[in-house]
Amino acid sequence: MTPNVGLLDLVLRIAVGAALLFLASVGSIGPWGYIGVVPFLTGVFRYCPLYGFLGFKTCPAAENRR
Repeated sequence: MTPNVGLLDLVLRIAVGAALLFLASVGSIGPWGYIGVVPFLTGVFRYCPLYGFLGFKTCPAAENRR
């Protein structure tokens, strides 16, 4: 899996995912908030399957060489 998630996208995904997971765990927004695991993990692994399917990348070409 080559990374297809750029730095800004990565930070936003991790922040939004963590916020949703936190709010769901304290009961503020209900169990639907556990969907935050999806953006959190795609941020951590720097790979989004939907981006891969659509051929979309938010990271520069230099970052793809890992």
